[in-house]
Amino acid sequence: MPPNAPVVLAVIPARGGSKGVPAKNLATVGGVPLVVRAARECLAARGVTHVVVSTDDAAIAEAARGTGAEVVERPADIAGDTATSEAAVLHAMDVHAERHGREADVVLLVQCTSPFLTREDVEGVTAAVAFGGADSALTVAPFHGFVWRDGDGGDGEGGGKGTGGHGVNHDKAFRPRRQDRPQDLLETGAAYAMRAAGFREAEHRFFGRTELVRTDPARVLEVDDPHDLARARALAPLLDGERPGALPTRDDVDAVVLDFDGTQTDDRVYVDSDGRETVAVHRGDGLGIAALRRAGLPLLILSTEQNPVVAARARKLRIPVLHGVDRKDLALKQWCEEQGIAPERVLYVGNDVNDLPCFGLVGWPVAVASAHDVVRGAARAVTSVPGGAGAIREIASWILGKELS
Repeated sequence: MPPNAPVVLAVIPARGGSKGVPAKNLATVGGVPLVVRAARECLAARGVTHVVVSTDDAAIAEAARGTGAEVVERPADIAGDTATSEAAVLHAMDVHAERHGREADVVLLVQCTSPFLTREDVEGVTAAVAFGGADSALTVAPFHGFVWRDGDGGDGEGGGKGTGGHGVNHDKAFRPRRQDRPQDLLETGAAYAMRAAGFREAEHRFFGRTELVRTDPARVLEVDDPHDLARARALAPLLDGERPGALPTRDDVDAVVLDFDGTQTDDRVYVDSDGRETVAVHRGDGLGIAALRRAGLPLLILSTEQNPVVAARARKLRIPVLHGVDRKDLALKQWCEEQGIAPERVLYVGNDVNDLPCFGLVGWPVAVASAHDVVRGAARAVTSVPGGAGAIREIASWILGKELS
């Protein structure tokens, strides 16, 4: 993060209790838990520097950590049915400031019950406050309906015939055409951004100048009951599939190139008393790589580290390796030429800023969930799990689908 960049904290409230849909925040849409969907989009959003899930539930905490998000354990007194989202955000801000030694400049409230939230939504509200001069911002969608409200059931004078319904955003005696009506905007409930100092003072998400950030009305859906969840699951194949950053399939990819440290490992190195280095890898990644190899996809490990550990892992996986490479992008370009593979048909997996030149070369730059925020922002897709925790197997499942169960 550049030294003068604002600290932008995205808070996803996700308590365990839910009356309408049991364990709602872990309910899957498109095969992914709601809390993971929200965390994934926040982690991929440009400008967001930290993502926190506030929860009182161990299973939600585990799912959140699997994405690379931080977890804040929410106290019982702000975890009940009557607890406000604002209380959860304020508590998360306090914990985050204590952990990191710095207050956030901008805080986001992101609702994981909006399954079709996009990273562009998150980026939009972030930019409005961090760079656009707004004090608060929210996602809205164009709304063209006529809104009605029930009457009071009486004549307002002590009984008699009811008043019936009345128009809220229109006069029922006059029905103007859509193009002649003012543009109404519906609050989507998906994403909010606030100047942190102002939010602490107001203790409410709307204060000062509030910016309205337009989003796609087709994606507006809040999961409050089982019917909403059923609708979301029915829509997921359509709405997830049409995303510009939709996950790649076998038809999209002709080769897979993998960074090593931080993607196939958790970026830690163990050094013994003789100076020998070891790392931990995930068995699931080995299964995923083997499946990609069986599917006939050319594979390559590309690393700047000249390390026998990298070479040993490549031998174990039976795939070629180029390591000790100063300019990974030049090495990748040459490898593509030698293999006769168009770079735009290559999926490259990375986690740190030295992977960005390769990101600019290939058609499918992919970041693991634990990647640097700049790298996540530059990626076309982001895994739900961090490096060293099965991220490569997850990518293999995107490409191979049911072939890798």
